[in-house]
Amino acid sequence: MPENKAGKLTMDKLVSLCQRRGFIFPSSDIYGGLSGCRDYGPVGIELKRNVKEAWWRTIVQNRDDIVGVDTSILMNSKVWEASGHVTNFSDPLVECKNCHLRWKADDLKENKCPSCGGELTEERMFNTMFKTFIGPVEENAAIVYLRPETAQGMFVNFQNVVNTTRKRLPFGIAQQGRAFRNEITTGNFIFRSREFEIMEFEYFVKPGTDEKWFDYWVKERLSWYQKLGIKKEHLKLHPHPKEQLAHYARSCTDITYQFPHGWAELEGIANRTDYDLKQHAAASGKSMEYFDDETKEHYVPYIVEPSVGVDRAILAFLCDAYDEEPDKDEIRVVLHFHPDLAPIKVAVLPLSRKENLAAFAKDVYATLRPCFTSQYDDTQSIGRRYRRQDELGTPYCVTVDFQSLEDNMATIRERDSMNQIRVPVASLKNTLLAKLAGEDLFVLPEGGKIWKQESGG
Repeated sequence: MPENKAGKLTMDKLVSLCQRRGFIFPSSDIYGGLSGCRDYGPVGIELKRNVKEAWWRTIVQNRDDIVGVDTSILMNSKVWEASGHVTNFSDPLVECKNCHLRWKADDLKENKCPSCGGELTEERMFNTMFKTFIGPVEENAAIVYLRPETAQGMFVNFQNVVNTTRKRLPFGIAQQGRAFRNEITTGNFIFRSREFEIMEFEYFVKPGTDEKWFDYWVKERLSWYQKLGIKKEHLKLHPHPKEQLAHYARSCTDITYQFPHGWAELEGIANRTDYDLKQHAAASGKSMEYFDDETKEHYVPYIVEPSVGVDRAILAFLCDAYDEEPDKDEIRVVLHFHPDLAPIKVAVLPLSRKENLAAFAKDVYATLRPCFTSQYDDTQSIGRRYRRQDELGTPYCVTVDFQSLEDNMATIRERDSMNQIRVPVASLKNTLLAKLAGEDLFVLPEGGKIWKQESGG
């Protein structure tokens, strides 16, 4: 009999759950994988879409001062020269003289190669941007880079956006997209990868108001995570001391999260001053000044930039949702996702595969599927199916049984409390919409009734 004891979340537990339930797989798995790269499975891609949509809805759709763009991954190499990435986007590394693997010197306990024991070179700087070539000839004139961030695409489009949208300061430009960094040290699952997605926006403000807006966005971004269910005690602000600021930054604060491997950066908010726009103005010869209609001034705006990796945000939401609860002689593993993030909102579970009941259940499923990301599950016992949906983080399960054929009602089971209500099938859609929006389970539609209430639930 299993020990009735819930345990602490470890990264190994989370990786196992994610692979078993179709959240995240190793990339190129059948060939042994590729370090620092992961694939999102059928459930994981829904979670990823929901995180991105929740961010976009908050930052762009629900505001009238921020607009979106989608800029190219490949850009003129002069962009990266002007931004300083070609010369400054580097890590200090040592290289093995025997097997030629490279390592961060700070990660080594002794002065020999961890792979083959060979002698190491002196520490040198290696650029972590991925380099490729445009056209058929591999020559210096054809060099381009896979972008290591999305920010530069927004900076170089500043005047395009001003001219086409007629936005007035303060306003922002937002973007979500893939970025690539040839990280030497990857690990901790999807915390640090070589290919990843970023959600960031550049908020352009009048010089002198930048610190006010910086403080505003630190509070707003911290609040966003809490509204989506991350526990307050698992988040901390880490202001960077002056001596650790990037050369372009006036101030920077990280939102850190308590991951299984410890406290680490979840999102960074930086006051980038006017550095980026001035760099591109100088390199391109194009003006990056903004004309202020109210004061009749020309000036280069300052920029406040909140930036978060999609994958890192997903990891935080997974970690914070994960729970193990004693359940009779077993342990119930459940992901307590906020309804907005849950990859599957509703699961339809027929009590039997018998033809008449299956037909009824599929009709219910067909009614709900256009309204919610749903799943139909008729394999194994109903208890095992509930546990499977708990591990997927599904907020509500709809069960139809043989009594449903007689009274045209179905049972709704709530994930977190495991309480159940029984409601008319005709009321299912509106009832589930209300519950997903935050209504208490025991607020019943006409004809509904409490079906099962767990002790302590």
